[in-house]
Amino acid sequence: MTLRRSLPGLAAGALRISLVLSAVPAATATSPAKAQGPTAPTVSEQQVMPHLRALQHIADRNGGNRAHGTKGYADSVAYVKSALDRAGFRTRLVPFAYDGTTGHNLIADWPGGDPEHVLLTGAHLDSVKAGPGINDNGSGSAAVLATALQVAKSRLKPERHLRFAWWGAEEQGLIGSAEYVKKLSGADRRRIDVYLNFDQAGSKNTRQWLVIHDDEHGETEAQQAFEAWFAERDIPTFDIGVGGSDHESFGNVGIPSSGFSTGISDCIHEACDDLSNVDPKTETTSTDALIGVLWKLATAAPRR
Repeated sequence: MTLRRSLPGLAAGALRISLVLSAVPAATATSPAKAQGPTAPTVSEQQVMPHLRALQHIADRNGGNRAHGTKGYADSVAYVKSALDRAGFRTRLVPFAYDGTTGHNLIADWPGGDPEHVLLTGAHLDSVKAGPGINDNGSGSAAVLATALQVAKSRLKPERHLRFAWWGAEEQGLIGSAEYVKKLSGADRRRIDVYLNFDQAGSKNTRQWLVIHDDEHGETEAQQAFEAWFAERDIPTFDIGVGGSDHESFGNVGIPSSGFSTGISDCIHEACDDLSNVDPKTETTSTDALIGVLWKLATAAPRR
């Protein structure tokens, strides 16, 4: 990922984050109305970590990375798409050109839900050329994939239409997400109620989850839901506004956003960002948080 300002205390070259609120414990967050609809499932490490192991194997057999324009990225997309196709999603690869090479975004729609109210959940799937990118951002990609597969397993019947996305060439400057947004009509942009973004979901030594605060729209329904989920489990959060992660492309055109990160590891954008750079417990907690909030937002009547 490419980000602009450093969170105090983090190593140089780490995620550049612009803070928008003071650090507060999750228990102080404003709680939204009680969840509607079915109870969200949870996952085990055994349902999430195999996706990260698969991405590591893909990198290992393709020069050590999964970067834009490489076979490692193409194989990563093929792995995710195959899992979604088997689960019953409608998938499509959306090509774009960057730096003389064709890249792809992967879009997956779950049948049903109001097409005028889309809940879009995404993560960037590419790594840098220096390493396999298992925390940045295999971890976010795996959490989104595991969540989508839970939707299929539960045969969820959402109020909002559910769409999932994996972006390419984000490490080159948020290229894939920007290309997707650019090709949306004005009407299609208005149909997206909120975009949920997940970048580095499995960082080791995580003590608090960094919940995205939408700089333009303020405290969104999604942000409230994330903070409530963590507060119910006595997990501290920190509200952040992020310049440079994938959701920036959506914010630039007025689409509300939230999501979270678990912060930066010392191995960001390096060869050591491998499977050993992810904490399985953190990755599982992140996936459960995503599932819990997605269930809440998907099964509640849209606010607008």
